[in-house]
Amino acid sequence: MSAYQDFLARFKLLISKNPDLITTTLSNIFTMRLVGNKTHGDLAEIAIAEFINQYMYDFRSIHVGKDLFRAKEHEEDIKIINEITKAEFPLSLKAYGDGPLQLSTDKHFQMFTKLQEFGEVIDRQEDFARLWKDPIFANFTSLNVLPLIYDEKKLRCNILVFDGEIAKNRVTRIVLEKVGKGRIHPVYRFYDDQGGSVCEVRYGSGTANALQRGLWTHTQNAISCFDSITNGWISYSHNRILVTLFSHALLSTAKGHEAALAKLKEDIEDQKHRSKLR
Repeated sequence: MSAYQDFLARFKLLISKNPDLITTTLSNIFTMRLVGNKTHGDLAEIAIAEFINQYMYDFRSIHVGKDLFRAKEHEEDIKIINEITKAEFPLSLKAYGDGPLQLSTDKHFQMFTKLQEFGEVIDRQEDFARLWKDPIFANFTSLNVLPLIYDEKKLRCNILVFDGEIAKNRVTRIVLEKVGKGRIHPVYRFYDDQGGSVCEVRYGSGTANALQRGLWTHTQNAISCFDSITNGWISYSHNRILVTLFSHALLSTAKGHEAALAKLKEDIEDQKHRSKLR
């Protein structure tokens, strides 16, 4: 078991025993969509990092964000340290609606180009063996991606982790598809033996933006390739007081923020006591 897989198992266990903690956190994260459609994504990074620091005592997390990894070759948002083993690993947060999900931006445009070397259809076992061994696809089964998925119409959310090992074992055919509804760039689609969609690699040229390239999957069409860390969908509600808090905080001084922070810390400690984490 990798350090990341060990973390996921511990994270899932904590949530199963204390569902209120993650429900509160996710409700607050998705409430930020009332502020802006993309606001919740950035705030999810600092929220989950703090969730780990507050409730997962064997782990410590550092919000890396745009300061370090994104300036280099990585896409990760959080660095997690196992305080027992001292193992460190990066984690990428994704906050997406229930549907298409980007797993990697493939910012160096390598995955699509590599698939082109195999032609427009890949369905021979020897070709799959070569593909999975290629360094460009070496990380397919070890993507440290934590997707926070929401269904806004039904006010429910899920933490769905894509299992690359399961996905790889199910792929029996990869096909280049050049045209499609609302799509101007070609994609390589990965299918299972029943013709079901597993994932896809979108056009990787520099002329494509981040949403038009990289490795993608679909939380509805490929649900059998996901593990729900929240043990299924959980209902959430909008915390409108939080929006009001933010609006007032932006007008307040550091002195006011310090007083408010003290009260927030008290509330977190109360949650720990109720959850018997203290």
